[in-house]
Amino acid sequence: MALRVLVVDDSILFRKTITDAISGIPQVEIVGTAANGRIALSRIKSLKPDMVTLDLEMPEMNGLELLEAIRDEGIAVGVVLLSCLTVRGGDLTMKGLELGAFDYIAKPEGATPAENTITIRRSLEPIFKAFQGQKEIRGILRGRPAPLLRPKISTPPSSSSFSAHSGKRCEAIAIGISTGGPRALTDVMVALPANLGVPLFVVQHMPAFFTASLANNLNSRCAYRVKEAQDGEAVVSNTAYIAPGGKQMRVALATDGTGKVIRITDDPPENNCRPSVDYLFRSVAHHYLGRATGVIMTGMGNDGVVGLKLMKRNGALVIAQNEATCVVYGMPKAAVDAGVVDLVVPLERIAGEIMKSLGAA
Repeated sequence: MALRVLVVDDSILFRKTITDAISGIPQVEIVGTAANGRIALSRIKSLKPDMVTLDLEMPEMNGLELLEAIRDEGIAVGVVLLSCLTVRGGDLTMKGLELGAFDYIAKPEGATPAENTITIRRSLEPIFKAFQGQKEIRGILRGRPAPLLRPKISTPPSSSSFSAHSGKRCEAIAIGISTGGPRALTDVMVALPANLGVPLFVVQHMPAFFTASLANNLNSRCAYRVKEAQDGEAVVSNTAYIAPGGKQMRVALATDGTGKVIRITDDPPENNCRPSVDYLFRSVAHHYLGRATGVIMTGMGNDGVVGLKLMKRNGALVIAQNEATCVVYGMPKAAVDAGVVDLVVPLERIAGEIMKSLGAA
């Protein structure tokens, strides 16, 4: 059955660009358009789309107000935000994700509408596929028989502990996350205490501007400091470092030969990602031999698997988010299939397992 989509944008040009982009995606049907949130809310109720592509800045009722109405009225519809690549755009996107949006894409800035159409199509197609996959999983969890919809994978036991695994206390936490990440990351990070006693390194696949908004949002909610990482700054405990969008982040040895610093580079993308989870995890593996915890969470693709293999070989504990709580079970599944995961746990248990690796009860 085709995915039914409503396009919401106050720009006639962008409505046409988005419509043209979606028209080229198989198994997706456009059921209507709307020029503002008020019209969109009426059409969501009458047309009952599966998904909405939503501009955030519109007259009469903006995107955030529409998301609030969808939430308050309990309307079951997925929302993909279209965000401008600006600081304001990043802040609005974080608020939209908090209000329940499924995902977001950046509004393209190509020279021609044709270029923008191609960019939007490439961005939306995997999101639509992921949304369909999540609906399928929810159906299975509700007891619908669908034994052939997904290949069966082996799941490692979730009862081991870090001390039994390596005999050493964790001294750094490294998290890799993508689609569905901001909300899942918030759930985990706000559950960690102020006295972590270690640094926390995070790669969330996001463009520039958005990662600064993510860091500021998390900093306002967490008991410890959260910041967008800067090149050359010293690594200290009780601080979470978010990799800047459009850059690579790694841990390096300080000039004194004992401390550690953050390095932000323009090195090429890995797995089509910059920042890349693999890029970060490799450096953590080298500089925290047998004393790190790697966490791989919701996201498309397989970024992080190569880095986790090295971390695992060097004695790290590896935790993966389970399928049922992932928006997209891509990155964790790839790590599980590669045999590098020690614990597979639901989202609500990840913070607790991290604390166990730090020696907490």
